[in-house]
Amino acid sequence: MIIESFIYSVRKMTKHKKKLKHEAELLKEAIRAGMEYGEERGVVEFEATDSANEKIEYIYKLLVHDKLIQPLAKEAISLPSMKHKLALWVSKQLPAGHPLLK
Repeated sequence: MIIESFIYSVRKMTKHKKKLKHEAELLKEAIRAGMEYGEERGVVEFEATDSANEKIEYIYKLLVHDKLIQPLAKEAISLPSMKHKLALWVSKQLPAGHPLLK
């Protein structure tokens, strides 16, 4: 019963994410900006062979470590959740009126 309740609460948390308009494009911009941020800090050097998923996970962890984004709950950490979190992060970095925010 406890496990079923836990699974239900995790599903409930992940279902209520608000889908962003242009989320795929925002994610691409978040990866670009996150890579630039990490390389400027001198903490990472991304390789051409690094997959997008590896970059997403590293950028998410870096931004959480630097306290630029609030971490996801441990039970809610997943690649789709990290992608959404990065898209939200970059949407707040863009200037008002940017085409990806319309």
